[in-house]
Amino acid sequence: MAEHTPSQNGEEWVHFPKDNTTRFSHSTSILLYNHGIPSPPPLLRTSTRAVRLNRIPAFTPCFRSISTKHPTGFVPPSEEDLLELRERVQDFTRREIPADVAARTDEQNEFPAEMWKKMGDAGFLGVTANEEYGGLGMGYQAHCVVMEEISRASGSIGLSYAAHSQLCVNQLSLNGSAEQKERILPGLLSGEKVGALAMSEHSAGSDVVSMKTTAKEVDGGWLLNGTKMWITNGPDADYIVVYAKTEPELGSKGITAFIVEKNFKGFSCARKLDKLGMRGSNTGELIFEDVFVPRENLLGELNRGVRVLMEGLDLERLVLSAGPLGIMQAALDLVLPYTHVRKQFGIPIAHNQLIQGKLADMYTKLAASRAYTYATARQVDNAAEEPGAMTVRTHDCAGAILYAAERATECTLDAIQLMGGSGYINEIPAGRLLRDAKLYEIGAGTSEIRRMVIGRAFNKEYA
Repeated sequence: MAEHTPSQNGEEWVHFPKDNTTRFSHSTSILLYNHGIPSPPPLLRTSTRAVRLNRIPAFTPCFRSISTKHPTGFVPPSEEDLLELRERVQDFTRREIPADVAARTDEQNEFPAEMWKKMGDAGFLGVTANEEYGGLGMGYQAHCVVMEEISRASGSIGLSYAAHSQLCVNQLSLNGSAEQKERILPGLLSGEKVGALAMSEHSAGSDVVSMKTTAKEVDGGWLLNGTKMWITNGPDADYIVVYAKTEPELGSKGITAFIVEKNFKGFSCARKLDKLGMRGSNTGELIFEDVFVPRENLLGELNRGVRVLMEGLDLERLVLSAGPLGIMQAALDLVLPYTHVRKQFGIPIAHNQLIQGKLADMYTKLAASRAYTYATARQVDNAAEEPGAMTVRTHDCAGAILYAAERATECTLDAIQLMGGSGYINEIPAGRLLRDAKLYEIGAGTSEIRRMVIGRAFNKEYA
């Protein structure tokens, strides 16, 4: 286990033992981590909720900064907490998302509706939400752990999970009123209700501020008119965080966030989209025709929606960056046993140096991506205990998903190549992994936008 030693200048050094490897069998025995967390031992059957409730910090500082990104009294999880949570999620995915379920979800182009209740019962739908409403209150490292392991089992289920638990639940947790959280969160956290976020439009993807959806103030609330496109969970959602222009002439300073409920008159899902990948993650086009939204469903402040949007986008990118990690791990799970069993010229192809090179590249890309994602998540969590600390580093949230997404596409292409003709057959999941991985270079801001975000951060720093 890693030892933490504070230095004289206040920095924390982490020392790892020389042998930090444990053989672990999920689909194959491989090294799972390269970022300071040892590989999982045999499963522990304890409750995920108990991980948070029974954890006692070794030292509680006298003064704690108020973090707007975490529940009051949040304590960053220990390595043991995260390891136990990971084991719990792996146990869940083996039982509830085996290979045949993942394949069927993709083939049928349909999210398994019963999965929401199962994830809710397991406690996974409110990882960052306050325990008061049924959440775990464990922060963003923990959320990345759950996202990675679910995505390892099924990219489609992982994407819909993130849209619900991060884009909707976390936005409500951070910006909702006490009344909104008490009214809405319990149903979302239990899986009885499904959540989504509607930001993009046909003509407003990367340039989201150019959105056309409007909200006109009327007696008792607002009337929403417009369309939203490419909305994950849109066809199924009971609650949707919707961004609309309340003062169009003010541009970015005239956008407001609202909570739209499925039963609101004038709201509909025009169609479910037929996608290349993430086929089991239901995605749709949403229509708003004079949808009356009452004042109690205003999310955050009037005309301050861009702040809600941008802060949420940082955390969205961070948590979503764990999706490609799971896909890369799934690719390794697939090719490592194959290359050691498949023989050509009388020996396993894994003994060929060119094959070894591809395997090494896949492994190191995963390890580097994993290290970046969890380092960024750790910084966000630790900022809750550090007065004056920068809570979220926008360029690192963009950087984590930029790097992981592009490496995932490369790794899944390598997986197909390593499996040759077998990898090109739809009976083998290699093709599905590639199709799923590509989404992460497009959703939550394209790779090009992410590079612009990082570049602009440098411009601001050196202005």
